[in-house]
Amino acid sequence: MIAIIGGGITGLTAALRLHEAGVPFVVIEESRLGGKILTERSAGFVVEGGPDCFLASKPEGVALVSRLGLEARLCSTEPAHRGTFVRRNGRLHRLPEGLTGLVPTRIGPLLSTGTLTLPGRLRASLEPLIRPGAPDDDETIARFARRRFGRDAYDWLIEPLLSGIYAGDGEQLSLAATFPLLAELEQREGSVLRAMARRRSGGAGFVTLLGGLAELVDALARRLPGDQLRLGAAAVTLESRGTAFQVELAQGPGVTADRVILAVPAPVAARLVVPVDAELSAELRGIPFVSTATVSLGFAPGALRRPLAGYGFLSPRAAGGAVVAGTWTSNKFRGRAPTGATLVRFFIGRAGAERTLEQPDDALIQLARSEMARLAGVSATPALARVFRWPQSMPQYVVGHRVRLDRIARLLARHPGLSLAGASYRGVGIPDCIASGSAAAGDALEQIGAAA
Repeated sequence: MIAIIGGGITGLTAALRLHEAGVPFVVIEESRLGGKILTERSAGFVVEGGPDCFLASKPEGVALVSRLGLEARLCSTEPAHRGTFVRRNGRLHRLPEGLTGLVPTRIGPLLSTGTLTLPGRLRASLEPLIRPGAPDDDETIARFARRRFGRDAYDWLIEPLLSGIYAGDGEQLSLAATFPLLAELEQREGSVLRAMARRRSGGAGFVTLLGGLAELVDALARRLPGDQLRLGAAAVTLESRGTAFQVELAQGPGVTADRVILAVPAPVAARLVVPVDAELSAELRGIPFVSTATVSLGFAPGALRRPLAGYGFLSPRAAGGAVVAGTWTSNKFRGRAPTGATLVRFFIGRAGAERTLEQPDDALIQLARSEMARLAGVSATPALARVFRWPQSMPQYVVGHRVRLDRIARLLARHPGLSLAGASYRGVGIPDCIASGSAAAGDALEQIGAAA
């Protein structure tokens, strides 16, 4: 029997693969299924507490949707509102077209964007002439971006995109661990801009499900036997018992398993494995995390004096302030608000700027309302206001992360049957977590010789 600790998208994907292979398992989850995927529906609003979409270009997410028979529920961003803005000098400037991932792919929009100063535009457009850096250098994203595109482009284009993904500090995050393709393209093709332009496609970008991402979690739960989902069971510790493992729970009898998949954040895994391997625990504790929060506001029809443009905005670290980004949710995806109503969402908290999260919910809601007043002239009282807090939720792949993962892999080799999965290691997006959970289940099936 295989014990999966953690009932987020990673653990549920692992469970699905084991279930389809006919291998006994149990999912141990201390609260609810879904992890950071949390959708609430109220008065016609569809509110996402955590992620609201995923990249269609990473195939694992769309493949799981199809596997669960949810293809008809899949939807893309609304083309009528296409566009994202960045805040600079108190104004919102439209991001140039052609941004893929973190970097520009077209010189024309880069030269004409009002987001950058004229010297900044000219410097960024010289990227094809910049020589590649040293190979195998674990470079920070900030150093890479400034070296190739200049400081202005890093501060006002690349850094805000980075914060929107990792809530991280580009002066600390490793390029090779977060965006390895960019490091690879620089070494292989010289110009990242030219290389990304050749790779650019017109396929779908971000997608979600019509009723929110919780539809994905609900569909997974329906596929799995209910008696193999132990909710409200907090794993306290993990012990090695010969060739088996014993999972002690805060409530009820423990679980004895031949293999264990730890599909929980690295700090939780670190606490659990102390009796098994103190050195492994220390390595897991060394992965830093950042706390974040989202604040959603819903406005009744007629509450806005003028329509909101685009999908939302990014607020760079260089601009100051606690807000990292804002999404005009009802513009981004259809069906997120009643007809004529507006739903928006603000992201708060990033590496080095988490003190704002110490404030109570009312203060965070007021912060979001102040942003709406300043950016969109909206002073109306929202019909809905919801705060979701995510303490120590966002892993930071800082310089040295890949080397740490190599050490973790060597330590895990001491303990056959024990594996790690989830956003803490090799990707924070939903497709990354799906891939990680499936791979962990696949390893377990290979070890026991079961059909995958």
